[in-house]
Amino acid sequence: MLRHLYTGKVRDLYEVSDELLLMVASDRLSAFDVVMDEPIPNKGRVLTGLTDFWLRSFASEVPASLVSSDPAVIERHVANFAEEPSWAGRAMLVRRARMLPLECIVRGRLAGQAFDEYVRSGTVHGAKVPAGLRLTDAFDEPMFTPSTKADAGHDVNIDLVQAASIVGASTLERAQVLCLDLFARAAKRLESVGIVLADTKFELGFIGDELVFCDEVVTPDSSRMWPADQVRSGETPPSFDKQPFRDWLDSRHWDRTPPPPTVPDEVVAETEARYVSAYERVSGRSLRDWYGA
Repeated sequence: MLRHLYTGKVRDLYEVSDELLLMVASDRLSAFDVVMDEPIPNKGRVLTGLTDFWLRSFASEVPASLVSSDPAVIERHVANFAEEPSWAGRAMLVRRARMLPLECIVRGRLAGQAFDEYVRSGTVHGAKVPAGLRLTDAFDEPMFTPSTKADAGHDVNIDLVQAASIVGASTLERAQVLCLDLFARAAKRLESVGIVLADTKFELGFIGDELVFCDEVVTPDSSRMWPADQVRSGETPPSFDKQPFRDWLDSRHWDRTPPPPTVPDEVVAETEARYVSAYERVSGRSLRDWYGA
């Protein structure tokens, strides 16, 4: 029987063996560190399907903890997996890793918290960047900008010196190289389908001495993705990620503390459509063809 280890805002983690874990992405929607009461149908399948897509696309170049998302493969390791039919398409069998205590963020464009800091101080995660940038403008080169990982409350953006003091300079350099490389690969793929990858967040961990990608990879929950033909300097573009949902929440004048506002059916449907569109446009596949349809 699986032993439940952890329930996060979106994912549940189970122990399969000393070496293997089962990670299940729910349909829960989190915004501003608060989980909404209303689930978003198919969201967990999109997060799992996109992560699988990216890691399979670059399998020979990108080290990862993923073993398989195929229910038939998972069932060979998890005897009672078929008894949870809702897990098909939302579960990933992964190797157990020692997680790096950092959120590894790569930013290609000025947006979000980085934009807010830039307006205040002309810096991004404490690093000086050129003056005169506007919202959505590209940096000269993508920036590796880590943050702390908070068990409760908000992550805190930190500079590279602080990050090195947490994980060591050598490990930080390895993380930078891995994350900037995968960001470049993903951004190039997205550019080919008319999408700008503004920024994304990675989680890394050690399996033995190897540093690998864990958890989700370039999904609507972990990334800002914009339609390239609608990006205008200084303007907020439409988005394939959950930023439009955050904007809707802000329009409710909610104080970002529980309980969250009730999400109307039409907003749930619009949010689901955005997630499904992200999967299908990025992967070139129909979500109906992914496990668990």
